[in-house]
Amino acid sequence: MADMSSSSTTIEASVEDVRSILSDIEAYPTWSTAIKSVEVHEKDGSGRPTKLTIKVEAGVLKDRATLNYDWSKAPDEISFSLEEADLMTEMDGRYSIKDNGDGTTTVTYSLGTALSMPVPDMMRRKVEMTTIEQTISQLKAKLEG
Repeated sequence: MADMSSSSTTIEASVEDVRSILSDIEAYPTWSTAIKSVEVHEKDGSGRPTKLTIKVEAGVLKDRATLNYDWSKAPDEISFSLEEADLMTEMDGRYSIKDNGDGTTTVTYSLGTALSMPVPDMMRRKVEMTTIEQTISQLKAKLEG
């Protein structure tokens, strides 16, 4: 996997509220403009999605991706990896969720991608960072109102 891009934000919301929003992957299209739809294929014993297909539109990147979610480090980390997609050949992501003990929560979103077409590394990283910044900004807006 290529190097991951990453960014953090502190959200004026409880860690429980942040975890609840990030765990409800089927609702991502209601607050994330990059995720157009989510179709869950498999869930674990706790009812959390483990395999799903998303339609994503992140800047110039429009793709359909089947992702595998890993809940083994939940509730402090939610991670996913690409099973298959139309354009992407790799995609790994991770939300790290930290309770600051003062009613705020720090969320770090890390994302790494690779495409089936030749794209300069600088351009790929710019799209990753734009996607990350937009996602955590929209997550913050959803939670802070």
